[in-house]
Amino acid sequence: MIVVKADKRPPSLTERRREATRLEIAEAAAELFSGRGYEATTVEAVAQAAGVSLRTFYRYCPAKEDALTPLLVAGVADLVDELAARPEDEPVGAAVAAAFLATTIDRRRAGAGRTRRLIRVMGTVPAIRMRWLVAGREMRDRLLPVLAARTGNAADSLEVRLLATMVIDAVTVALEHWAEQDAGDLAEVTARALAFLKVDEI
Repeated sequence: MIVVKADKRPPSLTERRREATRLEIAEAAAELFSGRGYEATTVEAVAQAAGVSLRTFYRYCPAKEDALTPLLVAGVADLVDELAARPEDEPVGAAVAAAFLATTIDRRRAGAGRTRRLIRVMGTVPAIRMRWLVAGREMRDRLLPVLAARTGNAADSLEVRLLATMVIDAVTVALEHWAEQDAGDLAEVTARALAFLKVDEI
């Protein structure tokens, strides 16, 4: 197996607590946005649902649209680690599909119905969509060394950058299609998207 992980110190207790608070706020926002709608949900309601003060909310989230950001980026490191740990001889498309399904938001505390509603919110609220696009770019950049190791090309090569972009775009479109069209099983939709792009042939 290939394992590619960043060499960094483990987070301190304070950092872990801060991250936990960020995720609690994000989970509360996700629940409210998906249930009530983005416009109908106030910052006060999110703070109350998360069990934090309004001051604490703004310490972690400059604006309401920032509340979901931790959920959008939380799976990036997990996805990279999961993909890096897949068998070396596994086709790229199959490895990405398996890694994505192992770390996707649908495998967290959210159910499929709520996840679909949340994805729709992300797609219709411009400010949140911008943050989603930024998260996708971050995911692409973090995938570069993992895909480089799997393909034998340099991480900054045109081929690896294109492959990473294709993978992220395919996963993003699959997730949006699954949410907007109520399209069956997410694993099947993701596999179809990757197969259509013939990622395994690269």
